[in-house]
Amino acid sequence: MLRFVFPLLLTAAIPAFGQQTSVQPVTRPVRQAPPHGGEAVLVSRRIPGAVSPAPSAPPTPGETIPPASPLDAKPAGDDALRLQIFLDEANFGPGVIDGKPGRFTELAVYSWNEVNGFPVNDWIAVNTAARKAVPRPLAVAFVPDVVKDWVDPDLPSKPSLQAKKKRMSYRSVGELMAERYHSDETYLVTLNGSRKMNNLKARDSIIVPNITPFYIEKLSEIRHEADPALSQRHVVVDTKMNQARIFEATPAALVVAEPGAAETTRVTRANHGLIASFPITPGQPKFIKFGTWDLRGMVELPYWRYDPQLLDTGKRGSDSLNIPPGPNSPVGVIWNGLSKPGIGLHGTGTPETIGRARSHGCIRLANWDAIRLPNLIRPGTTVEIR
Repeated sequence: MLRFVFPLLLTAAIPAFGQQTSVQPVTRPVRQAPPHGGEAVLVSRRIPGAVSPAPSAPPTPGETIPPASPLDAKPAGDDALRLQIFLDEANFGPGVIDGKPGRFTELAVYSWNEVNGFPVNDWIAVNTAARKAVPRPLAVAFVPDVVKDWVDPDLPSKPSLQAKKKRMSYRSVGELMAERYHSDETYLVTLNGSRKMNNLKARDSIIVPNITPFYIEKLSEIRHEADPALSQRHVVVDTKMNQARIFEATPAALVVAEPGAAETTRVTRANHGLIASFPITPGQPKFIKFGTWDLRGMVELPYWRYDPQLLDTGKRGSDSLNIPPGPNSPVGVIWNGLSKPGIGLHGTGTPETIGRARSHGCIRLANWDAIRLPNLIRPGTTVEIR
């Protein structure tokens, strides 16, 4: 159960996927992002090797391109990465983007199929769409100069020491770059090597998933107000499936088989009422407040009231600390409070634990997913926790 003080807003530029260019068949095209945002530059990356200066770089002897995955099954390799990027860009969150589609990617596929009128567990349409939309699943990104403001290797773990800090920053440049590109440090090490990732500094370049970045430095203090259209929407938080689904005010009623059911009922028409879905981690069972609530407030970069007694028993104590805002705050970069006091939807400093570790009572999302909520819902939205 949590309390906030104040906030900040995301104004991220959304880079478009690059146009297809002619490359040697043994190269993998990669988008190169400038260090301060803006449009990307297409380059060609040989595997293994560095970024080539031109798309006609000669092949490495013996180098081959892995075959495409079957369209009718969960993909692997670059096709898996394409699929995760495609779903993420469509607001159907697949979880951490790592080229290894798991349960959250499956749930995102089910949602995408439901919206587009396909059987929920059909893979052909979504794989086909992903390959068309994401010809280049990897990009070259530069470490921004803002790491000097948003990285603190000495960020303490004890709340009493955290309360003395200006902000709850990233603990490493690698952590910042991983969250920026909706990934984790393990996957960036796979792409770039541990030596490079452990020694990153401003203006270094690394390979990343070709995804719209989450710009922590573009958040600004703001409290989001009600909106005539967005406030009418409806959120269903499924604590068993670990997914939050966002619907228009009056979603169409459809008969769809539950994910994992032996038989799938074909959806005869698209469910355009469903507009987004994201992976979540619910609170501990004893603290989950099932029911239907109203979204009351949306505050970016909130302070968090650390109250040990409240966390352990659900009852407010006399001793508390104000933990400063930042990406490593226990409530992440945004707090969305419900009409049930102390309960809300919020970000997290540990996106890799979404779906596994349980919070003390609230609904956690990865920061890059949580920060999208003001573009989808606003105070007044109904939130059903089931």
